[in-house]
Amino acid sequence: MSTPETGHSLPLDTIVAVATAVAPGQGGIAVIRLSGPQAQQVVQTIAHFPGQQEWASHRVLYGHVLAADGVERLDEVLVLVMQAPRSFTAEDVVEIHCHGGVIAVQRVLARVLEQPGVRRALPGEFSQRAVLNGRLDLTRAEAITDLVAARSQRAAQLAMAGLDGGIQRRIGALRERLLDQLSELEARVDFEEDLPPLDGPALLRELLAVRDALLELVADGERGDALRTGLRVALVGRPNVGKSSLLNRLSRRERAIVTDLPGTTRDLLESEIVLEGVPITLLDTAGIRVTTDAVEQLGIARSHDALASADLVLLLFDLSEGWTAEDQALLARIPEGVEHLLVGNKADLAAPVQAEGRPLAVDVQLSAQTGDGEAELVQAMLRRCGALSEQPLLLALNQRQVDLAAAAAAALQRSEEVAAQGLPWDFWTIDLRQAIQSLGEITGEELTESVLDRIFSRFCIGK
Repeated sequence: MSTPETGHSLPLDTIVAVATAVAPGQGGIAVIRLSGPQAQQVVQTIAHFPGQQEWASHRVLYGHVLAADGVERLDEVLVLVMQAPRSFTAEDVVEIHCHGGVIAVQRVLARVLEQPGVRRALPGEFSQRAVLNGRLDLTRAEAITDLVAARSQRAAQLAMAGLDGGIQRRIGALRERLLDQLSELEARVDFEEDLPPLDGPALLRELLAVRDALLELVADGERGDALRTGLRVALVGRPNVGKSSLLNRLSRRERAIVTDLPGTTRDLLESEIVLEGVPITLLDTAGIRVTTDAVEQLGIARSHDALASADLVLLLFDLSEGWTAEDQALLARIPEGVEHLLVGNKADLAAPVQAEGRPLAVDVQLSAQTGDGEAELVQAMLRRCGALSEQPLLLALNQRQVDLAAAAAAALQRSEEVAAQGLPWDFWTIDLRQAIQSLGEITGEELTESVLDRIFSRFCIGK
């Protein structure tokens, strides 16, 4: 059986999964979600509902889940019934709200799985069914997992914009513009002698206008990626230049030991913070120097690894001591292509800093002790990573969508070459069809079932 819209086969079995986080001693309740043709029958079989409670759609029932002997009570539960098509998956959905923790949840789940025709849901399978059944488009389904994974308020706001259909509408409108142009081209290919001449320059302007709109979405998507996944910022420098003090100031808590002894940090310390809506993982590295201390050597080795994996490196040096040969050597160790800022600490003692006889271009001067210069450092960090812009970010594609939008833009860009060579109209349709295909993959209108499986396999189980 398949949907007329997508041609994808519809599932006939019933799936179940825990839809909430499960941890020992955590959470007052847990939700076990069932979806499929047997969902209602299964719950009616394993649970007892006292009194004259009516089993109907969008009602909550009170009862107990019973063991196989029909006597032992496994848990006291509330059951929420949502009959098709008025449910998340557009199938019959039943949610069992049981006590949280681990044991009660697993006992109820095991009881459900004992019933014929029920299996554990695959990662993202509930959302996948919602897409296959026409309940959600693909962009909204992806926005759900972005919302669940949001690490900041701004990331959650962007996810909600996608969940409200913002991405679907923007991409759908651009795709419709391309479909209009394709229909004009195909008409000229088949019936050119019977139709008025097509305005080639106007056609090219329209295709390039769509390309420009897509490139704007690609740029916004790259900014949005910083809000969703966060940035890794490594603090490096000679021992005792103030890296740990800066980590503690930015994270607003004492994560690192601060002393006057060089080499105090012996390991890689991480601190999770949010700066202007952007999640940041600060990596406080061991001071890089020559040492015979085996433990400190391990920390220094990890510092080198942090340099390679960071989105941004803050190279701290002591303004009171000036720029040294060791500082210059550290600068040379930053891998090519990794953004970095030169940050002079102890600004209250600052003097003009020289590098090989020339004034050194310091990006930010601050005092990690007093906080002077902290705001300037934050702005410089976000600006250097591309996470700061004068234009507000209202909508952001995820990485899969960015790649497809970029592919569509590249296909439209090739129209310029086709036009310059004066090729027939059927040559124009090749790249135009490719662009339409790529945009259809964003919204789910041009996806194969295998690609859908790959997309939803990255979702959480129970979503």
